[in-house]
Amino acid sequence: MIGCGDVTEVKSAPAFNQVPGSRLVAVMARTPERVRDYARRHGVPHWYTDAERLVNDPEVNAVYIATPPSSHAQYAILAAQAGKAVYVEKPMAHTVADCRRMIAACRRAGVPLYVAYYRRYQERFLQVKQWLREGRIGEVRLVNVDLWLPPRPEDLPPDNLPWRVRPEISGGGYFHDMASHQLDLLDDWFGPLTEARGETHNRAGWYPAPDVVLARFRLPDGGLGQGSWCFCASQPVDRIEIVGSRGLIRVAAFLPAPVELVTPEGIEQRNLIPAQPVAKPLIERVVRALRGMGDCSTTGETALRTNEVMEAICGPPATDRHAAGPADG
Repeated sequence: MIGCGDVTEVKSAPAFNQVPGSRLVAVMARTPERVRDYARRHGVPHWYTDAERLVNDPEVNAVYIATPPSSHAQYAILAAQAGKAVYVEKPMAHTVADCRRMIAACRRAGVPLYVAYYRRYQERFLQVKQWLREGRIGEVRLVNVDLWLPPRPEDLPPDNLPWRVRPEISGGGYFHDMASHQLDLLDDWFGPLTEARGETHNRAGWYPAPDVVLARFRLPDGGLGQGSWCFCASQPVDRIEIVGSRGLIRVAAFLPAPVELVTPEGIEQRNLIPAQPVAKPLIERVVRALRGMGDCSTTGETALRTNEVMEAICGPPATDRHAAGPADG
């Protein structure tokens, strides 16, 4: 594992030792004290401050990259060149161009590339997929996506901004960090989105990244889609609404809420609580795929499509390589 930030503490890293056929054997970060402490607390046998040493460790046969997006391509290509399978955090990379470089490197090396869009395998989103496959709401006419959140306290000190609100590291602020999950779900449920376009604004002026994004897109069958993201709101709103010819599906992507099916026959609700660690169902699929026992749909190719949609909505992000995010995550 390269990077040992907050996302690894509870969402992902513990699952590597819980899934049959998987074991977390090494971790790397650039700060010795931090990576040594992480290895001690999580029972990881080996720790490194040099990514090249980690990927060349003979006990390592797959590498999880949990750094900010601006360094994903660098480490993914390094792992691929060492002949190691790659599992990388979302969004897949800082830019569409970096995504394509990662895919090309993994193809040349003959290693698989998976991306951590773990919501695809959580129960409430699988329920949405099942209702759609069963045709419970008829022909899909419109998809509406909204995510409005108040600022986090750590977003406000201008002299110590977190990497997620620095476009040269994150790719585009909280939109890239959070909307990527929602757009990936739409890709999973419907297939590749097309004709994406949008506009970005910085309404509050707290940080360089956009804090309001508006978008429109089309589904593969011609259905319409629209979205609004506001990260300077006073109250949280989290909803995906799928409007069909015979009904409606509602689901929240982040906040705890039942998934809801509304038809002329009534309202059906399912209160499906995510398993813990939240990434475990996806990691199970990745491990089974690596062992030749199944498949996993969160590939470099599908994740590239999400980056393409985000870039179509927001335009290309800043690409200051001197501001690349730390390997500490």
